[in-house]
Amino acid sequence: MSNENKTISQFELNLICEYFSNLERQGPGSPEATLKALSFIDNLTSESRIADIGCGTGGQTMELAQNTLGHITGLDLFPDFIDLFNRNAYTLGLSHRVKGVVGSMEDALPFERESLDLIWSEGAIYNIGFEQGLRRWREYLKQGGYIAVTEASWFTEQRPQEIHDFWMEAEPGIDTIPAKVAQIGHCGYVPVATFILPENCWTEHYYAPQVGVREMLLEKYAGNQAVIDFISFGRQEEELYHKYKAFYGYVFYIGKKI
Repeated sequence: MSNENKTISQFELNLICEYFSNLERQGPGSPEATLKALSFIDNLTSESRIADIGCGTGGQTMELAQNTLGHITGLDLFPDFIDLFNRNAYTLGLSHRVKGVVGSMEDALPFERESLDLIWSEGAIYNIGFEQGLRRWREYLKQGGYIAVTEASWFTEQRPQEIHDFWMEAEPGIDTIPAKVAQIGHCGYVPVATFILPENCWTEHYYAPQVGVREMLLEKYAGNQAVIDFISFGRQEEELYHKYKAFYGYVFYIGKKI
């Protein structure tokens, strides 16, 4: 790879980080959805150990921390996200039991085997693959521990070609809800609960906050084609959601290790 390509790639990575650092959530979700998923998880105490994999800046993590008593470790690849994560934890008075660390879910996780009571991951497991993540993360959970993740899923067996092609390119592992539930069972968990995230998780909590960020970056990097292309892709994704939301969405999947 040429130095020019490396520079372009690094700029795009920095752009992605800068863009999403300005958002409370880096994917569809809401405090209500987080708490609903948490309601299916039993036996958490002040001694519980929780990991949020692909935590971003910690929007959902702080919600977990304010509604549980255990110790939470957030893991994310982007140092800037983790800086904001730890700053948020400090501001909320949670830093004595909530800590963000830089790391990749592609590598061995920084936890001992069978040490975690709960693994959480909203909008991030696709980076490693749904089934692969379930299998690889299982070793870190105690017997009877829980996993709770969100994943893009088809609501129907058939869908328009335009949205099918878009998601198959963006996330080839996308599948129907029954297929995902079956994968949970195949990976050594009892499926506990599954629910579709409401529309406002996309519109109110994810897309609406992006409007100001887009305007800010377009002004800051006026005329920069990489920025223009990145923001155009985001707008296309939003348009497709409004057009085809009956066919897909994010789904919360909760499983218990057996």
